[in-house]
Amino acid sequence: MFDHAYGNYMEHAYPADELMPLTCRGRVRGQEPSRGDVDDALGKFSLTLIDSLDTLVVLNKTKEFEDAVRKVLRDVNLDNDVVVSVFETNIRVLGGLLGGHSLAIMLKEKGEYMQWYNDELLQMAKQLGYKLLPAFNTTSGLPYPRINLKFGIRKPEARTGTETDTCTACAGTLILEFAALSRFTGATIFEEYARKALDFLWEKRQRSSNLVGVTINIHTGDWVRKDSGVGAGIDSYYEYLLKAYVLLGDDSFLERFNTHYDAIMRYISQPPLLLDVHIHKPMLNARTWMDALLAFFPGLQVLKGDIRPAIETHEMLYQVIKKHNFLPEAFTTDFRVHWAQHPLRPEFAESTYFLYKATGDPYYLEVGKTLIENLNKYARVPCGFAAMKDVRTGSHEDRMDSFFLAEMFKYLYLLFADKEDIIFDIEDYIFTTEAHLLPLWLSTTNQSMSKKNTTSEYTELDDSNFDWTCPNTQILFPNDPLYAQSIREPLKNVVDKSCPRGIIRVEESFRSGAKPPLRARDFMATNPEHLEILKKMGVSLIHLKDGRVQLVQHAIQAASSIDAEDGLRFMQEMIELSSQQQKEQQLPPRAVQIVSHPFFGRVVLTAGPAQFGLDLSKHKETRGFVASSKPYNGCSELTNPEAVMGKIALIQRGQCMFAEKARNIQNAGAIGGIVIDDNEGSSSDTAPLFQMAGDGKDTDDIKIPMLFLFSKEGSIILDAIREYEEVEVLLSDKAKDRDPEMENEEQPSSENDSQNQSAEQMTSISQEVDLIDQESLEESSLNSHPESLSPADTDNAASVSPSEQNSNPAENHETTSLDGECTDLDNQLQEQSETEEDSSPNVSWGKKVQPIDSILADWNEDIEAFEMMEKDEL
Repeated sequence: MFDHAYGNYMEHAYPADELMPLTCRGRVRGQEPSRGDVDDALGKFSLTLIDSLDTLVVLNKTKEFEDAVRKVLRDVNLDNDVVVSVFETNIRVLGGLLGGHSLAIMLKEKGEYMQWYNDELLQMAKQLGYKLLPAFNTTSGLPYPRINLKFGIRKPEARTGTETDTCTACAGTLILEFAALSRFTGATIFEEYARKALDFLWEKRQRSSNLVGVTINIHTGDWVRKDSGVGAGIDSYYEYLLKAYVLLGDDSFLERFNTHYDAIMRYISQPPLLLDVHIHKPMLNARTWMDALLAFFPGLQVLKGDIRPAIETHEMLYQVIKKHNFLPEAFTTDFRVHWAQHPLRPEFAESTYFLYKATGDPYYLEVGKTLIENLNKYARVPCGFAAMKDVRTGSHEDRMDSFFLAEMFKYLYLLFADKEDIIFDIEDYIFTTEAHLLPLWLSTTNQSMSKKNTTSEYTELDDSNFDWTCPNTQILFPNDPLYAQSIREPLKNVVDKSCPRGIIRVEESFRSGAKPPLRARDFMATNPEHLEILKKMGVSLIHLKDGRVQLVQHAIQAASSIDAEDGLRFMQEMIELSSQQQKEQQLPPRAVQIVSHPFFGRVVLTAGPAQFGLDLSKHKETRGFVASSKPYNGCSELTNPEAVMGKIALIQRGQCMFAEKARNIQNAGAIGGIVIDDNEGSSSDTAPLFQMAGDGKDTDDIKIPMLFLFSKEGSIILDAIREYEEVEVLLSDKAKDRDPEMENEEQPSSENDSQNQSAEQMTSISQEVDLIDQESLEESSLNSHPESLSPADTDNAASVSPSEQNSNPAENHETTSLDGECTDLDNQLQEQSETEEDSSPNVSWGKKVQPIDSILADWNEDIEAFEMMEKDEL
């Protein structure tokens, strides 16, 4: 797999920074449509080659490593007029050069390879380090987020230096590489600058919670984003505190890490979930979804020695992967897709490797096998491995990030490798956040930094609570697979049976004849029985002068702790519903899959749906060869009907309505149509998904499926036609399973597919839903107002009203449906409310909630927190 990815990069992309695996060419900054911040990693310095250097040695490709080092020294230029991310350049390029240098001197010492090597990679690393130093020219010591490799900061031609904010991880993920550079070269300035940035972040932590925010002002030190978690924006800050202690031996780093870790386990960890909170009010969740970057955290917990929560969170993530084939870029607390992309991130493989090392449980080899099979089955394309544009449809993005080679293959290989498979002792090195290898002997080399414990300047800590040792996986854990299995077992069905907490009590209530708890979606303000239930749950209803209804909960006024818990759940649902506007139902994206030679189904393109024609989610997919229509715009009767008869017609966008194009190709005998954008360079990477509307007339006469491709995706099909003439595609709602030969025309759907299909047959809804049915709103004399939330000082409060706003058709909306395991119960509850509501959207009701004693204990803390948050945004 590595050979396939690396070989195609060297053949089709080098010396470009990255490979574009769908179009088999290199991604060069400025020559492709901008992807925003993602492109800040590209600096015209052959990024993927540098990032892959030490992976070559780990995989025992010493000759290829020697060739690669020669290419880096010969071809790579670090003096380019390009603005790059300080963070990404540090972990990928500086880390890649240092990792390459570390293994080059190891090989030279062994006496067979790299005998000519004379620290050339280290000299390049030092050159790059000096190029990054101007970024630290701030009063706080926090670095600017971006720098120009040639002109630095502030100069007119630099085009940078005006930024005010950076992420915590961006400023706090420098110490390993910068300290290693100092200790390799003897130039202490690099380690000093990185330590100063870490010191400042530690000083600016929120003192009562010991948490840090996501974004900080680099000049004032004020928190710009005050939410805190272990995922995107903060992740590697925590990682580098612990690893800096391991590599540098400075106790202050461990003391800081332990302080933060205690706060994480107190507020953020809700096993098996890891949920963001507000730093000033850590008992308040900041969002109801998790991002994929937090998958590194179980691996860090292994390094810390806290194995139980690591196993729990890893198992939850694995169940999400089994449901969606990959870890979506973000997913909700009930394990539905929030952001559907997956750029082949390696963090889950990293944690899998560490857990296998810690437990010796062969279960984690099975996990690794699943990752490998899914990569080969869904991501492998003829020119490499393509990122997933949408894990629901299986569509691809023309992207293969350098970290895929730097980390994914390294961790997967080490997971399966025996000790004799690796030509050096991996235990002598520590992994950076980009999986580059730095030798542990650096802790005793050029050690000029003061060992003063700077932590004591900021806070007094009880040292007896801290474990001052770094766990060694070879002696700390008993390598008892049964230990890991016993922790994992209760989480096996956490995703499939993702009904909210409280479901067992509801089922028991049915059996005992009692009524289930009132759900927010069933609530009617004019129903006396509902008002009585609210009172029992400690929820009071207030009619505001402007016609809205405000709900306020005093948990202490509930009839019992169970009722208070039901009340909290009800309030959480109501707050979520009231904050969401009713939006027009959006059709999900579709897939165009190239199934003919040499693609064999490996290339999947994201396509926009049409509001007319055959609905691919309800009917069998359409498969056929493609042919261009004449005229290409399809706006008049086709002059080449024989060419498109029985085929899928390609048409250019523009000059007439989509429905008119569909009728013209249908009359010519086409079995489907693909409209290709006439805006050259447009791409689903950078533009919102396009949905083709009808022409305002009855479109029932259009019977064929119609899909829309942006110019970039459409050109992939057009290029294939020019090269191979006969190109066959599959139009479907989701990419179908494929094997290397595509021998079977119809692959049997997997269990996940069948579950998805059954879920799609149920009523799907957008995340934005009506709060109360219109009839009950009219009876309550509620007026239409934009939704608002009016928090009381110490209470859960929700002001609710209907909204008549429609969604923006250009926006992407996710559709959600109940998991199959919850269907029967939901139907029973639905039947009970049918007399009160003609229709009601299906929503997952209820969430993970805290025990009532914890809730009551929080009220006093809430008062203090709200006072602290006068200037903060909720």
